[in-house]
Amino acid sequence: MGYIIIARGRCSSPSLTLTTMAHQLPDLPYAYDALEPFISRQIMELHHKKHHATYVNSLNAAEAAYAKATTPRERIGLQAALKFNGGGHINHSLFWTNLAPASSEGKGNGGALKDGPLKEAIVSVFGSFDEFKKTFNTTTAGIQGSGWGWLGLNPTTKKVEITTTSNQDPLLTHIPIIGVDVWEHAFYLQYLNVKADYLNAIWNVINWEEAERRYTDALAGKFKL
Repeated sequence: MGYIIIARGRCSSPSLTLTTMAHQLPDLPYAYDALEPFISRQIMELHHKKHHATYVNSLNAAEAAYAKATTPRERIGLQAALKFNGGGHINHSLFWTNLAPASSEGKGNGGALKDGPLKEAIVSVFGSFDEFKKTFNTTTAGIQGSGWGWLGLNPTTKKVEITTTSNQDPLLTHIPIIGVDVWEHAFYLQYLNVKADYLNAIWNVINWEEAERRYTDALAGKFKL
C-alpha cells in the first residue's frame, strides 16, 4: 500500500530520482451482497468499484506526477492530491477488512464481540459495550460534512479512544482499530439522509475478530498498514 521512494545521490541534488510502485484496488474478502441487509449490494459495489478505485487511480497519477516533478513548487502543489487520495486508499483498505457478514443473519462473524482483551479495554473506558456504541455513534454523527469515525489506540496511554477525521484524512494520532466511513456514498442509497440509521446498522457487520487482531498487534508494536 505504501509509497515507494528511491533516491539516488544527495536529497538536495536536482537529479533526484523517484520510483513509484503502482497501488492496486484490493479485492473484498466477501461478496458484494454479503453484508445485506445492513449494507446493500448496490452500495458495496459502487463504493468499491467506483469510489475506492478512483482514489487508487488518482493516487497513482499523483505519485507519477510527483516522480516527474523537478522543482519544490511542483512537489508542493501535489501534496493535497497525495494526502486526499492516499488517505482515501488507506482508509478504505482498512474499512473493507473491518467489516464481515453478519452473525445475526447466519452469514459470518460480523457484529459478534467476544470476551477478550479488546472488549475488556472498551468496557474499562466506556463502562459497557452499549455505551461505547452510543458514544461512537454520537461522536461520528457530529462530523460536519464528510469524514470517518474511529476507534483507535492512543499510543501514549495505551487506551482505546473514539476520534474522527475529516474528508479522507487518515488517522495519524492513534492506531486504527475500527474505521467507519460516513461519507454519503457509504450509506445514502440505502439510508438516505438518516445517518443515525446507518450508524446503528453497521454494528451488525463490524468484524470484531479483525479489530481484536489490530488491537493486540498495536499493543505489541506490530501493527502495520
